[in-house]
Amino acid sequence: MPVVAIVGAQWGDEGKGKIVDLFSEGADLVVRFQGGANAGHTISRKGCPLVLHLIPSGILHKQARCLIGPGVVLDPDSFFQEVADLQAAGIEVSSHLGLSGKAHVILPYHRAEEAFIEAARGGDRIGTTGRGIGPAYADRAARIGIRVFDLLDPPLFKERLSLCFRLKRGHGLTGDDASFEEIFNAYVEFGQRLRPFLADVETELREGCQRGSAILLEGAQGTLLDVDHGTYPYVTSSHTVSGGAVTSLGLPSSQINRVLSVVKAYTTRVGSGPFPTEVSGPLGEEMRERGKEYGATTGRPRRCGWIDLVALRHAIWVNGVDGLAITKLDALDSFETVKVCEAYRWRGKTLRHLPEEPAVWTEAEPIYQEFPGWKRSTLGTNRFEDLPGRAKRYLDVIVEGLGVELVLVSTGPDRGEEVCLRPLWGSTWDGEERWSRS
Repeated sequence: MPVVAIVGAQWGDEGKGKIVDLFSEGADLVVRFQGGANAGHTISRKGCPLVLHLIPSGILHKQARCLIGPGVVLDPDSFFQEVADLQAAGIEVSSHLGLSGKAHVILPYHRAEEAFIEAARGGDRIGTTGRGIGPAYADRAARIGIRVFDLLDPPLFKERLSLCFRLKRGHGLTGDDASFEEIFNAYVEFGQRLRPFLADVETELREGCQRGSAILLEGAQGTLLDVDHGTYPYVTSSHTVSGGAVTSLGLPSSQINRVLSVVKAYTTRVGSGPFPTEVSGPLGEEMRERGKEYGATTGRPRRCGWIDLVALRHAIWVNGVDGLAITKLDALDSFETVKVCEAYRWRGKTLRHLPEEPAVWTEAEPIYQEFPGWKRSTLGTNRFEDLPGRAKRYLDVIVEGLGVELVLVSTGPDRGEEVCLRPLWGSTWDGEERWSRS
């Protein structure tokens, strides 16, 4: 059985939660490999949305062992709130959820530091979630981070926390001795509460690979937010691409058999940064309302625009994508026309691939193909032949432009509201051919 990485190909919010949940039905292990509680993966159960931030999106499937890997930064308070919410919804968690003790911990001063940095940027703010993700990753790289394991050893934790206080107090980020004791005591208690969830994630992965288990690797955010390969500095602080799973989980790259990329049928972005295909005015508002484009974590309205094949070609390449899941097709049902950005125009040049220079992102003008909209509901459609011909043509243009096989089209938030063209599990993307160009 394969090891499959599921990653977002845009600026996050592509609908990865639903896709991971769908394919977790046949999975033995589901492993979250990066990010923190800044992620918001939404699963809809009979019309009721369930938002996950840290816990893998396979948690609704009892046979799937769900693991949080070393590359995740953990906010213990958010973690336990999420566990409580799941249990209140009647979902068993503790029996099949594991956490790496190597995961770094977010502390209160990380949130204060993030707020301080954002305020210092003034009008050039990144637009972070304010959850301390970036400073926690920065401390990890600076080798002053605190891991879950440290919370289990109070003398060691006190020593490391004391160092952080000395380094950060000069910037007004940590408070006084009383706040030190308060944080120390609270996080020692968190450590004891986290102890039952601890798992040797690397060993479980290795043994799963040796057994031939079906393994899903779940990424957070999207490729264009990768700290190296995204629109820097308007990015997150971790590696969101499929290669991030290799480094974060200690998994040999040869073990990943497939990469499934999740792509929204249009494009959205939260926060600041370049967005060549952004649509403003009434059309952008319609796109936002039709797609319910508000952040699952922050509630902020998302910026909306047409699908961008230039950016997606970049994502396909850096992730090694061999399968595509397109989501929210139904959000475009009402449009008279739909557009696909096939290239950029920049200073008289036509660009089909993403340039490295940041200035090009902000100056580039999209070159569109425009098509008549299908003006017919696709909501809940689960057979390709039942999709409108113009919707099929739109999908075909995307697939041809990216050169990647279409595996699934989502036509609504709930399970069953999708067209599955290929099974995920098996030796190849095999199965009955159920779609054709029109």
